[in-house]
Amino acid sequence: MALNKRLENALNDQIRWELYSSYLYLSMAAWYESKGLKGFANWEFIQAQEEKDHAMKFYQYIISRGGRVRLQPIDAPPLEWESPLDAFIVSLEHEQKVTSLINDLVNLAIEEKDHATNNMLQWFVDEQIEEEGDAGDIVDKLKMIDKDKGAGILYMLDKELGTRVYTPLTATTPPASQ
Repeated sequence: MALNKRLENALNDQIRWELYSSYLYLSMAAWYESKGLKGFANWEFIQAQEEKDHAMKFYQYIISRGGRVRLQPIDAPPLEWESPLDAFIVSLEHEQKVTSLINDLVNLAIEEKDHATNNMLQWFVDEQIEEEGDAGDIVDKLKMIDKDKGAGILYMLDKELGTRVYTPLTATTPPASQ
């Protein structure tokens, strides 16, 4: 069954959002590097790679369903944040926006009775639970640090974030939350 045009257009728009997400996190990584927070930069750099993989998952799905990928312009991300807390609040809010977009895609797939697309999108539904959870956990930690003004704690969190490792997606890789 070929992908209908409404879903094809919506999935193409989601590619743009996923690539913007990658661009946003790459910008954050660069900002952290400029502040000497290499662990934070590492965490965001890996996040940027994951988001690019998400875009490619949509790209490959559209092609597999006989659709046409149409790349769109990507807005420039912010370049500066007030603090690591501010940057992670932006990350959390952005992930909440992406969750809303994924949910809209699921609703459209159901409306169009496209069970294959609905099934594919369930991976992203699960992934967004993880994405929001990770960003929310870091926001909570940074709020605690901000309250206590503990520079030593910030250093320890930076070291912890620096241990994150990138694992490329494969066709059978489930989200980490499973």
